[in-house]
Amino acid sequence: MTHHQPSYAALDLGTARTRSLVSGSVTIAERASSVPARPRQPGRQEPEQGSEVVWPILHGMVANMAACHRLAHTVLRDAMLYGSWPLERVLVGVPVAATRIDRLAVKASVSQAARCPVVLVEEPLAAAVGCGLDITGSRPRLLLDVGAGIIEAVALGDSAITDAGAIQITASPRPTLPAYALDSVTDMVADLLRRLPAQQRPAARANGLLLTGGGARDPRLARHLCAKLRVSVTPALEPAHATIRGLARLCLLPALAEQIATPAAAH
Repeated sequence: MTHHQPSYAALDLGTARTRSLVSGSVTIAERASSVPARPRQPGRQEPEQGSEVVWPILHGMVANMAACHRLAHTVLRDAMLYGSWPLERVLVGVPVAATRIDRLAVKASVSQAARCPVVLVEEPLAAAVGCGLDITGSRPRLLLDVGAGIIEAVALGDSAITDAGAIQITASPRPTLPAYALDSVTDMVADLLRRLPAQQRPAARANGLLLTGGGARDPRLARHLCAKLRVSVTPALEPAHATIRGLARLCLLPALAEQIATPAAAH
């Protein structure tokens, strides 16, 4: 008797880069988060050379739904070269700061392309899972997710984000943060620490701060945070892939995914 293997996809729609991973593959597919300004014409395999492009994700949020749908369709089509249709489920990351409208836009854009249920997971939670953290524990953990368009500092505990702060930045092709962002990010993490209940602060400091996202590779960031906050700061291994790895792991852990999934109508 042949057992049906569920087919899923994990999708990390970033401001600058989009990453995907499908069941049956260990290959993370990655591409720029852009699409041609005009949809491909029937009969054409590729867009015309020199054609303008649109970047549908701004500060981690959907800024152009039609273009985001085309991006999701292209990414899933390319990713499925390593898997098989039809998909049964897609897990997609969203920023903690995403509004109800932002979340609905992501869900609508991706579900139209995937033609299957879409589950939203807040990206810092997914990144924590991707780094192997036990997010179900009650001990507080601090994580800083440094994306190309948005940086989020979160406190984690009991399978949830208990507090968070966010800063929007101007996307840059360079892996380094703008100079103005270093102090702003440090202040944001310091505020997060101050807002923690007093009895939780020692444990949070002892556990240190985990850095994820492509910007975590900026060597100035860890040094600056460590010097100013006096906590241990650890960049994740392959920090740019933490979120997509976590989303893929959650595809294999449906009970946990359901527990931490964020409703599209949240916030």
